[in-house]
Amino acid sequence: MPLSVVNEEIGRRVTIRDTSSQDRPVEQRRGGSGRIRWILSLLGLVLLIVVIAMLWQRWGGAERSVSRERLRIATVEVGDFVRDVSVQGSIVAAISPTVYAPAEGTVTLLARAGDTVELNQEVARLESPELSSRLQQEQATLQGLEVGLERQQIDGRKRLLGARQAADLARVEVTAAERERARAEAGREREVISQQDYDKASDDLESATLRYGHAMQDAELVEDEVAFELKTLELERDRQKLMVAELRRQVEALSIRAPVAGVIGNLSVEQKAAVSANQPLFTVVDLSAFEAELRVPEAYADDLSPGMEVDLRYGGDSYAGELRAVSPEVANNEVIVRVRFRDGTPAGLRQNQRVSATILLERKPGAVFVQRGPFLDSGNGRVAYVVEGDIATRRQIQIGSVSINAIEIVDGISPGETLVISSTDVFRAAETVRLTD
Repeated sequence: MPLSVVNEEIGRRVTIRDTSSQDRPVEQRRGGSGRIRWILSLLGLVLLIVVIAMLWQRWGGAERSVSRERLRIATVEVGDFVRDVSVQGSIVAAISPTVYAPAEGTVTLLARAGDTVELNQEVARLESPELSSRLQQEQATLQGLEVGLERQQIDGRKRLLGARQAADLARVEVTAAERERARAEAGREREVISQQDYDKASDDLESATLRYGHAMQDAELVEDEVAFELKTLELERDRQKLMVAELRRQVEALSIRAPVAGVIGNLSVEQKAAVSANQPLFTVVDLSAFEAELRVPEAYADDLSPGMEVDLRYGGDSYAGELRAVSPEVANNEVIVRVRFRDGTPAGLRQNQRVSATILLERKPGAVFVQRGPFLDSGNGRVAYVVEGDIATRRQIQIGSVSINAIEIVDGISPGETLVISSTDVFRAAETVRLTD
């Protein structure tokens, strides 16, 4: 049956009501959805341009490009900054005096190198005929002066006795003259002597009085003169005694004794060798006390001072030490320092044993510092490159103290920032550098 006939048949049988009478056609606004799409596309394009511009400014604006693998980067920290210096040295005896020849002569060694000696033990003897002869001559001179002094004392007593005797006789004459004068006065009163005899008695008394006064002054002068002469001879004798004592000391010093208890070190002379005065003979090493002798570069000479902490290392162990003395001179661009063990001398030390040490020069709490690297030399300590992401920016800095492992940053860098600590010569002083992977 044809399809149209069937549809007609169905329409005659069933009538279906629809909503065609209720619906009204709505006019669609032309271009609405297209404008939104256009705005979104425009915003996306602007955002893309901004991103491209930022990337271009960031990446394209860098003057150079360097691989990150070629660089070392470290973070700036805050904490205790320790400035120290590592040096090398050797163990030496704290007490190792050198014995010198006290005079010219021939030396006889009574001990060999390596022998153990006690304090004041005779270890050598020096034969000096000249010194011994001088001592004998000066001793003879001293004996002559002592004999001369004794003779002068006797002569002085004789002279003083004669002067006192003259004074006593003059006093007796004064007494006699006084008696004659008294008798003359009594006879004159009785008119039994003449005026002439009375005047003579008076003159005799005055003359005796004058002689007595002169005799007393002469005795005093003789006493002073004798005392002066004796004093002169005593001074000469005392001077000669000092000379003899000095020569005797020199002769006794020909018996050379150990200044400390220890071991005889290296001998500087041979047996029965002729030596000159003040020539070194040998050393005596006191093995009961050791110190470390360190060689510090001249650049640190002004920073060294006694009392600094030192960490001594040898044989795999570490020992606390204290800087005891600093040499005032520089030799071979180095300064020699002596370090004592703070907690006592460890056992098993040997003379000239090699030792390494770290001298603590300075400690600053709360300092800003970064790991030390070649960038310090590349920028002469005034320039560093700060890393932010993939860009390293050149920045002026000011450094403070420099240690073996760290560098103090005084100005220009804040804690937490990262720096290029390797050599920055490859940057060629560029203001910005792009770091590639």
